[in-house]
Amino acid sequence: GRRITVHHLLSMTAGHPADSLAQAWEREPGDLAKGFLSLPFAHREGTRHVYDNSTTYILARMLEQVTGTGLAEYLDARLFGPMGIEHAEWDRVADGAVFGFHGLHLTTEAVAAFGELLRREGAWGDRQLVEPDWVQRATRQHAASQWTLEGADQKDFSYGYGYQFWMARQGYHGHGSYAQQCLVIPSHDLVVALTAQGEAQEALDAVWDCLLPGVGHTASARDDQALARRLRHLQLPMVAGSAGPRRSITATLDASLPHSALPDKTNVTVHPARGGWRVQFGSILQVEAGYRGWRESAPLGRPIVATGAWQGDTFTADLCLITTPHRVRLTLDAGTGTATATWSTPPLTGPSLQLHAQSPLMTRPDVA
Repeated sequence: GRRITVHHLLSMTAGHPADSLAQAWEREPGDLAKGFLSLPFAHREGTRHVYDNSTTYILARMLEQVTGTGLAEYLDARLFGPMGIEHAEWDRVADGAVFGFHGLHLTTEAVAAFGELLRREGAWGDRQLVEPDWVQRATRQHAASQWTLEGADQKDFSYGYGYQFWMARQGYHGHGSYAQQCLVIPSHDLVVALTAQGEAQEALDAVWDCLLPGVGHTASARDDQALARRLRHLQLPMVAGSAGPRRSITATLDASLPHSALPDKTNVTVHPARGGWRVQFGSILQVEAGYRGWRESAPLGRPIVATGAWQGDTFTADLCLITTPHRVRLTLDAGTGTATATWSTPPLTGPSLQLHAQSPLMTRPDVA
């Protein structure tokens, strides 16, 4: 452990055989750094890249000790504020520290701006926010990489790893779960920002196969009109069906399905309301759902947009946590008096909808 340097942490070449996060937290829930260091190192430092979230957590804590301020506050002052990014929300553990390795919520535009800052080698307007030498070092290969994901070809993760960035077929990318991407292609003066719910490799393949071949080609006015027309009509699909009965219906939640968002036996009540419904999940939270439209509410501080409809005796609603790639599908069967609420993709920090809807965001109160 004494031989591990900042370089090894940044390049994720500390020597663990696999991501150490789960084991390190299990050993030391109150001190992840201690847990990380207490695990056996299978490889000599600097010799093998393994994607290891703990290394980034430790880097965040090191920065805080050196600067005397929290990571979130440091980046607001040094980076996001000067860039005009007014809202950067972080997921935090019990003592208020940000994870560092995940849980930063930004708009798509802010992700694109961050990529543009990198493309300009740290320059923003007339200010040099990050030293060019640092950007160059961070975005070049320091270790060979191989991404292993069962049943999937992840070739865009096999071009090497820099300092917290993956090298790509062209340029480099910052990679988040569920296809969150910030792809920078300096040779084409191009930044691609993706906030989505999907597979990263599929998204990157679309860039290489569909987007990049068209860069630099002049489109006709007809092409521009067709694209503008398509963009105007893009939307998330709404639940099909009718407005249903104009009375309140209550059911009991069955949490036996995988990725249930709420506790078993929670009472779920659908109340008719003007233009939609109020959906009450026991004493946990209440959200508004629109009929043939989306309705936004923030019952615990973070925004949820929802839409629903009745199909016979079944009420179905989609609840989208719009600052994340996640959504919950609610089904309520009035005939059987049962309901389910399941995540389309389970959040990394656990399935509790209540925790993910709260502000400030703190999805791991069991970790100090």
